[in-house]
Amino acid sequence: MRFINKLGPLKVLNNHLSVYPTPINLSYAYNFGSLAGVVLASQIVTGILLAMHYVGHVDLAFNSVVHLMNDVPSGMILRYAHANGASLFFIVVYIHILRGIYYSSGNQPREAVWITGVVILLVMVLTAFIGYVLPWGQMSFWGATVITSLATVIPVVGKTILSFLWGGFSVDNPTLNRFYSLHYTLPFVLAGLSIFHIAALHQYGSTNPLGVNTSTSTIPFGSYFASKDLLGLLIMLFVFACLVFFYPEALGHPDNLIPANPYSTPQHIVPEWYFLWFYAILRSIPNKAMGVICILLAFVALIAMPFISTMHIGSPKFRVLSERLFFFFVADIALLTYIGQTEIADTTIFVGQVCTVFLFLYLVVVYPFLSTFESYLYLNAVNLAGHPTGARSQVS
Repeated sequence: MRFINKLGPLKVLNNHLSVYPTPINLSYAYNFGSLAGVVLASQIVTGILLAMHYVGHVDLAFNSVVHLMNDVPSGMILRYAHANGASLFFIVVYIHILRGIYYSSGNQPREAVWITGVVILLVMVLTAFIGYVLPWGQMSFWGATVITSLATVIPVVGKTILSFLWGGFSVDNPTLNRFYSLHYTLPFVLAGLSIFHIAALHQYGSTNPLGVNTSTSTIPFGSYFASKDLLGLLIMLFVFACLVFFYPEALGHPDNLIPANPYSTPQHIVPEWYFLWFYAILRSIPNKAMGVICILLAFVALIAMPFISTMHIGSPKFRVLSERLFFFFVADIALLTYIGQTEIADTTIFVGQVCTVFLFLYLVVVYPFLSTFESYLYLNAVNLAGHPTGARSQVS
């Protein structure tokens, strides 16, 4: 141990991986942060290898992907590992964020952890979108056309921004080159943000699932929780292997196996599944500008969560109404994801509008104020029972 402490890099690893103090009762729900780091590393490695064979030109991009899959040894595995790795990355990060909301992990004094997490999600969304364009299939081309055109809702400079994104008057070769350059760069930005996210987390430590201050009830991470993270990693790798080797196109769209054709519009343009809940919100609002504003407001509400929360009791196990509404919120996002892939009809638009209203009600009204209401009910119940009301659970 003295030898390790004398060496700077080893000392940092020892402090943040081995002897890092961890609440004694962390559940498997806390595994997903480390799993996200593993998937990000996998995406960077497979992305670099794919870039060795990809050609960023509209006449050659689709054929370069076909060549990679058919002629390069293990190229098909490499391509499917990267494509399904993006889906796995979003699955892990979405669960990680939902766990943070469930346990109020971003509340004071961990605001920096939460804000950097939301920024990471935003960069992930941008990186995944421009990566989806690179294979230059039908859905890639038309998805890029539809999504980039949303920039026109920005007053005054909207059309200028759109022209810069396109590099001309339509989605074409300059657009592909811009997206290729950004998609190669942004994962390294994600890696830097992740390091900052971990540093902010380790400044104050992980929250306790019970929602109480247990700074004296901690154990070293490496000795007790590394095996739990390893088990989670093995399960994730098994799911990943099943996707890559048995169901490689299960999460993709068949139209993207057709070369991009600017003269043939697909019957139903949809983004990747992890963007469908965004897409459902856009479709449910008739005005395009208001749809974009609502998407931005959803991220603003996520960033503001630590500052608008009035939570006094950290664990949802002691806030039964909050726990039930949280699961309604999760079901609402799942329903928006389903609605986003269905054809446009009066029924789907109405359901999408109802789900959108509930989403914002939860983020802006329920989450900030429900805990105050629950505390009021608790104090009244204690008063009726004739017990002292001064004691409160400590803030997590």
